[in-house]
Amino acid sequence: MRSSLFACLLCISAAFGLAGCGNSTGNGDTTKKDSSYAGDSSAANVTKDWKLGVQMWTFHVAGPFVKALDKVDSTGLKYIEAFPGQPLGGDMKDTFGIRMSAASRAELKKLLQSKGIQIVAMGVIQPNTIAEWKQYFDLAKEFGLSYITAEPLKNQWDGVDSLAGIYGINVAIHDHPRPNPYWHPDSVLAAAKGHPHIGSCADIGHWVRNGLDPVECLKKLEGHVFGVHLKDVDSAGNVKAADRIVGTGVIKFTPIFEELKRQHFKGMFSIEREDNWYNNVPDVLQTIKFYNEQVSKL
Repeated sequence: MRSSLFACLLCISAAFGLAGCGNSTGNGDTTKKDSSYAGDSSAANVTKDWKLGVQMWTFHVAGPFVKALDKVDSTGLKYIEAFPGQPLGGDMKDTFGIRMSAASRAELKKLLQSKGIQIVAMGVIQPNTIAEWKQYFDLAKEFGLSYITAEPLKNQWDGVDSLAGIYGINVAIHDHPRPNPYWHPDSVLAAAKGHPHIGSCADIGHWVRNGLDPVECLKKLEGHVFGVHLKDVDSAGNVKAADRIVGTGVIKFTPIFEELKRQHFKGMFSIEREDNWYNNVPDVLQTIKFYNEQVSKL
């Protein structure tokens, strides 16, 4: 998804640009499982806590929220990551976000319940003030979200972490491609330091676009990964690399899933397909199949 740049954080980006997360693209496939998994019943149960969902941006070209939700329903997925600004559609005149009317919120809840679909996260948001942040936390609480995907300003870290603790809803910092201030895991770690409720929404595709090794990035962020954006790309080290169906690009996912299992990750994988906009339901279904095959081998 598109994001504006935060000038006050560009210095952080530059400082961490030289810090290595490994310049490997994550292309080295590792099919051999870590021997530490053998006989570890707790590790064996880790993947049962994983949720597979879809970022609603995947279907934003399809039209309003109600039509996008029909596409989600057709895939059989039961979890979504909503994005503010998407028109709701149907009888609802609002867009998804903090300015939804009480009537629209009630109607949206009924629609979600009728399909058995849950909003687990929303984003990527970039509130300008802590007061606006509080409105997003209120919305997240009302819809039972687990975390908010965001790119907070540096001067908001303390306030955001405090609100996250009060509401019991974590904030997962998203990594867009360079020169975004959070393109490198070190900048996310800087925000998380002393802020236990701030962590990472690990966008695997963007890391590879940034020329980083996603497994090494995950290792750096161990204990701080709250969510994952699941996508693939056609080339590494190219911030404009084209999107590909997961499993068909340059990213090798076996070691990524293994590392997340090793870390006992508990969160959602949000499929985010950013191509073939008008006919991407089959792409999402292919990703679901790939994910299930991969996880079944862990």
